[in-house]
Amino acid sequence: MIFKRYSGNPIIMPNSENEWESLVTCNPACIYEGGTFYLFYRCAGNDYDHKINIALATSKDGFRFQRYEKNPVLAFIDGMSDGGPEDPRIVKIGDCFIMSYAYRPYAPGQYWKHINSPILDYGCPKDAPEFFVKNLSATAFAFSGDLLNWKRMGRVTDTKSDNRDVYLFPEKINGQYVRFERPEHCGDASLPPSIWLNFSNDLMEWKQSPKFLCKPEEEWEEVKIGGSTPPVRTEEGWLCLYHGVAKDNTYRVGALILDLQDPMKILYRTKRPIFEPEFDYEKNGFVSNVVFPTAAVLVENTLYLYYGASDQYVGVATADLKAVLQEIMRPENKAE
Repeated sequence: MIFKRYSGNPIIMPNSENEWESLVTCNPACIYEGGTFYLFYRCAGNDYDHKINIALATSKDGFRFQRYEKNPVLAFIDGMSDGGPEDPRIVKIGDCFIMSYAYRPYAPGQYWKHINSPILDYGCPKDAPEFFVKNLSATAFAFSGDLLNWKRMGRVTDTKSDNRDVYLFPEKINGQYVRFERPEHCGDASLPPSIWLNFSNDLMEWKQSPKFLCKPEEEWEEVKIGGSTPPVRTEEGWLCLYHGVAKDNTYRVGALILDLQDPMKILYRTKRPIFEPEFDYEKNGFVSNVVFPTAAVLVENTLYLYYGASDQYVGVATADLKAVLQEIMRPENKAE
């Protein structure tokens, strides 16, 4: 594997001193600004409802992080339609930081204990909207000017598609905002969960008919794929990492290179995973055999990959950008 894990992993672990992050810390967004790494991680305590928050930690070297004293920066709010923020991603467009995050209308419960059955009774009348009855996923945005104070923008996906892994490109392309999507329900029952792109002139208003980009193709990703890390601009194109899930529920990581001016055009796609579970903290946890990247941060020529491990911890791995691109741009990975 081209990514080298930090010897001090996991870099963020549950903290028994804070009830709201005493059980889970995983799936972080991260951005490098003014010489500091700002890492926003998903966290929850050991409560039955499993109320999820987003907390902040900062670092000068990208490895050793200190928790922010006023955490959580986005907390679970009972009764709000975007109350429990999950799996954040972050980009900076102009002078505005945009965080995207998935959420459900109700806290999901400790889902790893009940993979194949519902865990909570949400008390909905049977004729209530499906979004609430089934506790489906949607995505919301929040914005900030200083990375500390955040304004929730609200829901930016529809309630019927169970849409997760939604996040922005870090700049407009041809005058439009562009985002990744991974709707579970896309109108084609023969198509497994796949990666789509959506385009908008306004961050708050998005088409309900995104454009299909790619679907599972290899055995290691045959159940579903979804976008993972906000794209990194390189001379070769947009570097985009995505996750794939095999039939044994192992999460691995693949990569795309998309055309800089036309992100619907795939230039390269890896046939084999470039990152997969190897260590105990990745193989054994609440959801075992999971590496789930949610941030790729480029500082000079080093790519810092931040990821959730087994739905319980945060890890980091690094690689030289040139080596990453060389691996992805092997002849067998070139799109036809």
